[in-house]
Amino acid sequence: MPTAIFGSLEAGALYALMALGVYLSFRILDFPDLTVDGSFVTGGAVAAVMIVNGFNPFIATIAAIVAGFLAGCFTGLLHTKGKINALLSGILMMIALYSINLRIMGKSNVSLLSEETVITKITEFWKQLKIDDAIQTGLSAIGIGGFIPKTWAILFLMVILAFIVKVGMDWFLKTELGLALRATGDNETMVRSFSVDTDFYKIFGLGLSNALVAFSGALVAQYNGFSDVGMGIGMIVIGLASVIIGEAVFGAKNIIRATAAVIGGAILYRIIVTMALRVEFLETGDMKLITALIVICALILPKVIDRQKEKQRKRKRLKAMKQADAEGRGQNLAAVKSDL
Repeated sequence: MPTAIFGSLEAGALYALMALGVYLSFRILDFPDLTVDGSFVTGGAVAAVMIVNGFNPFIATIAAIVAGFLAGCFTGLLHTKGKINALLSGILMMIALYSINLRIMGKSNVSLLSEETVITKITEFWKQLKIDDAIQTGLSAIGIGGFIPKTWAILFLMVILAFIVKVGMDWFLKTELGLALRATGDNETMVRSFSVDTDFYKIFGLGLSNALVAFSGALVAQYNGFSDVGMGIGMIVIGLASVIIGEAVFGAKNIIRATAAVIGGAILYRIIVTMALRVEFLETGDMKLITALIVICALILPKVIDRQKEKQRKRKRLKAMKQADAEGRGQNLAAVKSDL
């Protein structure tokens, strides 16, 4: 069980980048972008093919980010210049990317098990630092040495990377360009009244969102050791689940807190799925059902809790009013008696 939880922490840190991309499109731009299911695979496909063909894995990952950015921009162009419905433009791009991803890979699956990837380079660098040995010694001293994984490299460095991206996003959304992007998502009509080109901000925002998604896809492909044309199915639901769970558990009063909540939500989602799959009557094939149930619960529970809190507040107000009324009557009775 501890090993499974640790694996879910690693996966959550990797998928946190994808969740931040989904947050950017759904929450900031208020755009239901279904391109995510395709651009996630595009990132993995581009990175995998370039690595197999001898490119440096870091350069391949950067190329995957650029490919994701272009995919998002095309979705934005379909919506803004082609005047296609937002939801439909994402669906069309997602469908198109399925064939594009097959073209990129040349087949449905590309193996990276015998290739040098970003993950293997990170692991090798981490081993040279001998941090695992220090952690092993410290945890063994307190009696939990048996639960220690082979290496902490992926978890530590991916969490750091996720928070670097988070800090960069926080900074960007406070710049003039970022504020215009947020304003476009909040009230496009008002922004247009100030002669601002909202089409540009939509295209750029969707490009940035899918760049993060493709970045996550490239890292996940290298982490798993393969890129598959079907690895992006249901990714938009996972991203939404991460955003919703994060906001429900950690809150989203401001941008800084919201982006941190998204990262926490991605990790928490993976832990919930891992624990759910440990239940005897559930199988690996039930993962999509589990995801759907998690999202439903994340959407319904906060509303139920809010209703209960509102009922409690009403009861307290009613009790206070009755108490005040009783005290007022007592004072009036006392005044009458004093007059007599």
